[in-house]
Amino acid sequence: MGYFDLIDQVDLIVVLDNVQFVRQSWQHRNRIKTGNGLQWLTVPVAFRGRFGQVIKDVEIRDREFARSHLRAIELAYRRSRYFAEYFPGLRERLNGHQEGLLSELNLSLIDWALGILKISTNLVRASSLHVSGKRTELLGEICEAVGGSEYLSPLGSADYLLAEQNLLRDRGIRILFQNYEHPQYRQLFPPFESFASAIDVIFNYGPLAREIIQSGRREPFTVEQLSRQQSLVRSAEPSSVT
Repeated sequence: MGYFDLIDQVDLIVVLDNVQFVRQSWQHRNRIKTGNGLQWLTVPVAFRGRFGQVIKDVEIRDREFARSHLRAIELAYRRSRYFAEYFPGLRERLNGHQEGLLSELNLSLIDWALGILKISTNLVRASSLHVSGKRTELLGEICEAVGGSEYLSPLGSADYLLAEQNLLRDRGIRILFQNYEHPQYRQLFPPFESFASAIDVIFNYGPLAREIIQSGRREPFTVEQLSRQQSLVRSAEPSSVT
């Protein structure tokens, strides 16, 4: 949900497909809410002998994943209010990308969700921009390539972005950090559990899903605010004595 709220706040979302693929990450898996709690659904990918491959080159290894994923999703959500309306479209996307590139599957699923949520943010693949660099240097190149003056970052990138903020500031690019508090809503199987796939709120709330996602949005953190917060946390930590 936080990912789609991030997309909803910006003029352009850049899909970072030209960096190294990480196994057992959100790049090829997500979670659904079942009667037994959160359940991982993972897309099997080819990785042997491909160490260091970038996301755009990762291939799906076993086409049978689509059938098992669809069955798991149906079992978890068939009693939800909007399942009958939206499941056929999701099934079409998964069945249409049972093999080939992982990035094509991911982009198709993102497009499906954006259509339901009525989020019209433009999307571009980083690989189409023909830029290079590492971490913040790469982000700076991307922002310049698309004419961006502000970069809204997930909080997970805060440590290295704060340390390397000059690489963006010197290019005239302002850094902001997403501030998102995961909202609670009615799920099929109590108690509520956060950080399920966005299909959870889509199947349960349909046209209201975007409004629920937006309800977790808070004013983005500035570099100064986040730096101050981190300084306070460090000062509150007990010091070690040897």
